[in-house]
Amino acid sequence: MPTTLRTRTPKHAPRHRAEPTSTAAALARRGALAVVAGAAGAAMVVGSAGSASAAPVSEWDRLAQCESGGRWNINTGNGYSGGLQFHPRTWSGFGGGQFAPRAHQATREQQIVVAERVLARQGWRAWPACSRKLGLRGAADPVGAEARLHAPAPAPAPAAPAATRTYTVVPGDTLYRVAVKNGVPGGWRHVYDLNHAEIGPNPGAIRVGQVLRLP
Repeated sequence: MPTTLRTRTPKHAPRHRAEPTSTAAALARRGALAVVAGAAGAAMVVGSAGSASAAPVSEWDRLAQCESGGRWNINTGNGYSGGLQFHPRTWSGFGGGQFAPRAHQATREQQIVVAERVLARQGWRAWPACSRKLGLRGAADPVGAEARLHAPAPAPAPAAPAATRTYTVVPGDTLYRVAVKNGVPGGWRHVYDLNHAEIGPNPGAIRVGQVLRLP
């Protein structure tokens, strides 16, 4: 009489649905979309896709809060890790190895990049319990997360040009007197530096009626 083998379900099984290949058959019977390791690496089974727009980062934060309490560096010890609870085969199958060997060793942004790839293939059903709880539907474009990750830092805003004044030289003026009368920080040397092209090599050669720039 054949013996029926029973399998146990871990008490604290993670909610992530992209399982290793040993459970692919069971998942397929439940209509899940599995990640299967192939001879040339990991082949990804294409599932149905919804809208092709990158999911807002806020949705990943909500999902991580549900999956792992928002702890992006968590390693549960039962094979799943990271804020979105990746199985190692899911992580490597969707290119996570380019960032870190395991999900919990990658940054939040890097985990989101890999999650967008999973989402584009499997939809939110890759996280069945939490996606239902949070009302998440559709799929996303992994390019959106890649672009966010590799986007250059915004250039700093250009400094506003220093406000300038002008002064017209009167009889008896020297650069020293001009600086003192106008309260120029840095004294006559600053006035000369600002007007070197107009004054020439001799700082004492200013002319009556000459217009000088002041800071």
